[in-house]
Amino acid sequence: MTAADTRPGPTTPLSVALLTLGCARNEVDSEELAGRLEADGFRLVEDPADADTVVVNTCGFVESAKKDSVDTLLEAADLKTSGEGRTQAVVAVGCMAERYGKELAESLPEADAVLGFDDYPDIAARLRSIVAGETHHPHTPQDRRRLLPISPAERSASTLAVPGHASVAATTEIGLGAPATGPRAVRRRLDGGPTAPLKLASGCDRRCSFCAIPAFRGSFVSRRPSDVLQEAQWLATQGVRELFLVSENSTSYGKDLGDLRLLETMLPELAAIDGVDRVRVSYLQPAETRPGLVEAIATTPGVVPYFDLSFQHASATVLRRMRRFGDPESFLGLLEQVRGHAPEAGVRCNVIVGFPGETEEDLQTLCDFLVAARLDVTGVFGYSDEDGTEAATYDGKLDEDEVRARAEHVTALVEELTAQRALERLGETVEVLVESVTDEDGELSVEGRAAHQGPEVDGSTFLLGCEARVGEIVTATVVDAEGADLYAEPIVQEARA
Repeated sequence: MTAADTRPGPTTPLSVALLTLGCARNEVDSEELAGRLEADGFRLVEDPADADTVVVNTCGFVESAKKDSVDTLLEAADLKTSGEGRTQAVVAVGCMAERYGKELAESLPEADAVLGFDDYPDIAARLRSIVAGETHHPHTPQDRRRLLPISPAERSASTLAVPGHASVAATTEIGLGAPATGPRAVRRRLDGGPTAPLKLASGCDRRCSFCAIPAFRGSFVSRRPSDVLQEAQWLATQGVRELFLVSENSTSYGKDLGDLRLLETMLPELAAIDGVDRVRVSYLQPAETRPGLVEAIATTPGVVPYFDLSFQHASATVLRRMRRFGDPESFLGLLEQVRGHAPEAGVRCNVIVGFPGETEEDLQTLCDFLVAARLDVTGVFGYSDEDGTEAATYDGKLDEDEVRARAEHVTALVEELTAQRALERLGETVEVLVESVTDEDGELSVEGRAAHQGPEVDGSTFLLGCEARVGEIVTATVVDAEGADLYAEPIVQEARA
């Protein structure tokens, strides 16, 4: 059978596969695209080979992510040219598509179209026209920080397509079969697991010298609390037990709505939703992490004491060149606040090594801080220039071999520190949300996450001698550790289903 034989007839709905790269914010965007497409008659499939059109939600954060995005697009294009599947069109969306637009389309002719964020509200019509052979002219990228209205009132009235900012439908209207009319965002879950990201805001008003995200994601815009709560309620009806609050900078939530304490007041409401057992906040800017927010995250029942703090470095000199604020003393003071409220709190961070002008002394300052901080997990990135950023124009750049050597040095250190921190948790009682159960040679392997472990990046907890189901929460005692992973024995009691 040829590819032409598998193409849909006049009354057969077009099928679409969405492939998502990058962060949890992209996952939400993909689920909103999926909701719009399904509501407009598309049939969602998991296998790209079964899809009439493959949509790749790209990541444009760092070079490795860009490469993964291009490779995924090329793999999808191979399905079309080889005739092995039914694929008729391959479309790029997401951050890389928004960031490069016309440039990406010209350098990657294998993709049939490159769509930007402003195409999202009409995504179904766009895909139908592309499959029909019409040419889509990609946008010329603009700095999206300059596209949004300036005043809060104008922002509230804006209909600019910024992912995650459309008002949601009523709880009964979201998801499968929901109308895709007006400004309402329709969401269709693509992953049936017990954890789901929930977007608080999009964009960022900070001007970190190394980061290009604000230029293509736009200025910081908070979603209305009522919209966030409605979507959370719907997610709970879909079997979600942990809400993972995501944005580019969660500490800024509410500032454009006139109340910087909105997150503190909304957390108890989210945790009180029937069916939700955990609320987790991601991406906190240390310089903006106020004592009231620390207390709310650390002590609100149902909110896990988990602090995703983006330190990026510890040397005050390097941080100033990054256009950030802080030093070892202030960062350690913040960690003291956290652990004063919740001694067993989970803390993770990311750091950039080899930033322009970084001296050996700066590097040692960072390493000394990491030793003193006792973090659960630290992500280490070697610096590289990002198009259009201020840091790309800086002098004092280190050569690639030196950046690589420093990154390897810090990575080795944090691997040792992560293992030590995990071992400190031996004997702790943990609540493990079960996320997968597999049969390995007749023995069940039950894997989940404790409260201090964020999705995908902070290690897992493996339950020994347990027959729990996915979505259950099991109370257990930590008995061993390997790297960031823990091994725990269930305490004899009925798991919370």
